[in-house]
Amino acid sequence: MAKPCSRMLRTMRGCAWWCLALLGLVLSAAGAPPASPSDDAAGNREQAQSTAPSGFPERNPRYALRKGDSFDVDFAFSPEFNQTVVVQPDGFITLRGAGSLHVEGQTIPELTETIKKAYASILHNPVVTVALKDFEKPYFIAAGQVGKPGKYDLRSDITLVEAVAIAGGFTESSKHSQVVLFRRVSDEWVEARLFNVKQMLQAHDLSEDAHLRPGDMIYVPQNAISKIRKYMPTTSMGAFADPTHY
Repeated sequence: MAKPCSRMLRTMRGCAWWCLALLGLVLSAAGAPPASPSDDAAGNREQAQSTAPSGFPERNPRYALRKGDSFDVDFAFSPEFNQTVVVQPDGFITLRGAGSLHVEGQTIPELTETIKKAYASILHNPVVTVALKDFEKPYFIAAGQVGKPGKYDLRSDITLVEAVAIAGGFTESSKHSQVVLFRRVSDEWVEARLFNVKQMLQAHDLSEDAHLRPGDMIYVPQNAISKIRKYMPTTSMGAFADPTHY
């Protein structure tokens, strides 16, 4: 009788353990509030936001005001405050009856809000319209050994090779293999990149051709043979002075 009793005791202990475990699950489930569909949706949104890519540049950036820009300010219900304003060399403007404000770097929507706040103490809920009148148009500069050095309007998306062609192309003194692209990255720093245009053209591959940005400067240096040409006898030049090799 001892063996059946011990077996029965172990069975009862096992049942008690399972009952306690089941009771704990029931109590924990009863203490936790049920998840609602809105909670699930919120969790999904949070997860999507946490995994969403960040740091992408703005696709269609708005024009930012610069020194020398001018614009018209029109008040729908207070025409006596209509005026034409010019951004001064220090980035400030002077508004009639509202004083001076620093607006350099602001977009037109930001400028509109700035002007509304400036006149809030004079006018009740002013309706303001701002329209650019004269502004610095996008440009690039071509310098060095190009056919027509100078400043050119950047009217569309063009590349470095296209910009050289617009500026008259390379001259006989150009060093095609070391074309420099200068790009201002801040008020104190300018980035310089070197491009082997000769190799790109010979390989018929413009995949490394850079797209210009407003304010870029292209500099085409002088090749070595043209630097020493004036010191060499004229009769010996025809043997090796082929500028297309440089």
